[in-house]
Amino acid sequence: MIRFAFALAAVAMVATPSMAANRCRGAKGQFIKCPPPKAAPAAKKCRDAKGKFAKCGTPGAKPA
Repeated sequence: MIRFAFALAAVAMVATPSMAANRCRGAKGQFIKCPPPKAAPAAKKCRDAKGKFAKCGTPGAKPA
């Protein structure tokens, strides 16, 4: 019976952090809804008149 209690306690300690991992805490330490993740900025790529990659600020470069 004691082994069962220890096994149950071990499972509870392992499972608790994984359940709370997807929650965020506010300024007062209360659990709040997590803000949505920010999208990564799209990489701007431009090509020159010959079709080679160029900086987007150069004259004649067009977004690809």
